[in-house]
Amino acid sequence: MDFVRFKHARFSARFPATYRYSKSHYWMAPVDAGEEGLWRVGFTKFATRMLGELVDAEFKVESGGEVEPGQEIGWVEGFKAASDVFCVMQGNFEGKNPALDEDACIIRSDPYLDGWLYAVRGVPESESLDVEGYIKLLDETITRMQAQQADQSKAG
Repeated sequence: MDFVRFKHARFSARFPATYRYSKSHYWMAPVDAGEEGLWRVGFTKFATRMLGELVDAEFKVESGGEVEPGQEIGWVEGFKAASDVFCVMQGNFEGKNPALDEDACIIRSDPYLDGWLYAVRGVPESESLDVEGYIKLLDETITRMQAQQADQSKAG
């Protein structure tokens, strides 16, 4: 698998070059041959850094149920907080990653291979980005976060 490196301030990561990415920091990747239209979805390295260590993941959509972009389909829980999980695909929910029942920490330790969240048979949301588009978004996001921190420091 080819990766594209990204570094900004104290954050650096490698992103799979062929994946699709959402503006909400999920990745989407087609499952290998023999599974036409089946995609896996997970959190990007940036998302896992913001969420911290995860200990549980649950989904409220039944396998085979229709899903659409923006739909709240479950949640993840970490040591710091819980966060909703949203769908970034249009199609049918095919289930969560069974490995999460054994070790939800895999979401952070191996986000792009074994640490996927859920699978959908369908297509990525229309506004999904290629790796270069996602890196541009991430660069803008981190710059904005740094400016907000600087403003807070001056105000505090």
